[in-house]
Amino acid sequence: MNNRMKELEALKEELRQGEEKLRRAEHEVKRLEEKKKTLTRKERTHRLCTHGALLDRFLPDPDRMSEEEVLAVLKIAFSGEETKRKLEEIISGRKGEISRTL
Repeated sequence: MNNRMKELEALKEELRQGEEKLRRAEHEVKRLEEKKKTLTRKERTHRLCTHGALLDRFLPDPDRMSEEEVLAVLKIAFSGEETKRKLEEIISGRKGEISRTL
């Protein structure tokens, strides 16, 4: 009977260690997921700033334009059939073909 008690205690200790290892692993997963969210957010912020800076190059006096005015310019710029076709070509990956036609 004493041997069985020792085995039971050893199994309980192994279970406790396994549960502790699981908690640490779950915490590490959560930490890595948060890190991924942070990096994704930073990438998005960088992309938005870069795209905004590119747009600023083409706007006359962009500092004085309202968001509504910029939106109106973009709607005009992207409403033409030629622009829509070129955009589709760029998105579909035929960039080499596009750069020759621009």
